[in-house]
Amino acid sequence: MLFIEDKRYTSCMHDQSIPHYVGLDIGTSTVRCIIGVLDPHDTSRFSIIGYGAAPNVGMRRGVVVYADDVSEAIMQAVTEAERLAGVRIHQATVNINGSHISGMNSKGVIAISTANREITIEDRLRVEEAATIVQLPPNREIVQVFAKNYRLDGQDNIKDPVGMRGVRLEVETHIVTAASPSLRNLDTALQKAEVVPNRHTLSGLAAVEAVLNRQQKESGTVLLDIGAGTTNLVVIEDGEIQHVAVIAMGGIHITNDLAIGLKTDLDIAELVKINHAHIGSEPKKDKVSVEHNKKTYQFDAVDVVMISEARVEELLEYVAKELHRIQRWRKLPGGVVLVGGSAKLPGLANFVSNKLELAARIGEPQMMTGLIEKVSDPAAFTAVGLALLDMLLLPADDSARHLVKGMNTKIFTSLSGIWRTIRR
Repeated sequence: MLFIEDKRYTSCMHDQSIPHYVGLDIGTSTVRCIIGVLDPHDTSRFSIIGYGAAPNVGMRRGVVVYADDVSEAIMQAVTEAERLAGVRIHQATVNINGSHISGMNSKGVIAISTANREITIEDRLRVEEAATIVQLPPNREIVQVFAKNYRLDGQDNIKDPVGMRGVRLEVETHIVTAASPSLRNLDTALQKAEVVPNRHTLSGLAAVEAVLNRQQKESGTVLLDIGAGTTNLVVIEDGEIQHVAVIAMGGIHITNDLAIGLKTDLDIAELVKINHAHIGSEPKKDKVSVEHNKKTYQFDAVDVVMISEARVEELLEYVAKELHRIQRWRKLPGGVVLVGGSAKLPGLANFVSNKLELAARIGEPQMMTGLIEKVSDPAAFTAVGLALLDMLLLPADDSARHLVKGMNTKIFTSLSGIWRTIRR
């Protein structure tokens, strides 16, 4: 990766010996890179020291279609974050996205053969491995496996069986799979950008760690990460991932609908969406106007609202189907938490609340310091979550591991259970 040093850069260099944690969100329209460290003044907080963003024209609905364009966007975002943070980075925790991602439930069963019948960590890993023995098409692979609960000799709802005694150990898991060609194409783009992925995880799962607190994870919450080309849905309950899904619909579809309905160019439709689209309320004026290339364009405000609202309503119909499918319709006390660039549409939270019959709100990052203004945008929350996971799942040294353990007990909850099995 091309990296230019100058006096200004050198003067703001951070100590390279301090562990740095990197999240790389490769989105359909934008690539975002977050660099963070443990806050030296308060190790219960995560400090953002670097942020970079670059437009991405090489993806469609979360899938790489032009690897060179994606790698160029990655390099631009990473370089910007490096210069702001004053550090060089070569590795990151990276998201995966796209409608090719799907989740399925699976069970694993093993017998405990040791003399004292005590469950060990190896037994727990063995039963989780047994749950991954499933029939998959040759072009699909397992990305992550989440253990939801264990059963020991008929006793249900065990969260961690290690140390208990029994003969028959079972586990219920949720397995996330993805299309192998899509993963290989993403790795190709990363290789060209000279970034090594520490691991891959779903966009929505990263956002969960950035914005949900312990109470929301335990009581039951659905997170909707509404991006440009896709919407990630994650249901978490009892501190465990219950269901994931990716819906091939996002903010770009609202723009496309406005372009068709208003009979205008895509660039103008995007400006109309950003400046005038709102959901669930009557427009305050008859006409709205935008300027583009020194020209002013006017449209009926009612048409803008009607077109935008129709697409959002269609998206929420797909969300409702997923909740009905897992029998969680109107059964999640934590409600709906919205993140992603399209979550900023005015009136969206109230509209979602009415349609899904659950409380809804825009997510907020948990316990952050540093460049807060850079990551206060809901579009950046996935990158923040990826950086958190880079820290919590791969401490750089023993001292960092000790600090991270302390953080885990304070604010970043349930990770040892939720993220126990990482496949990539």
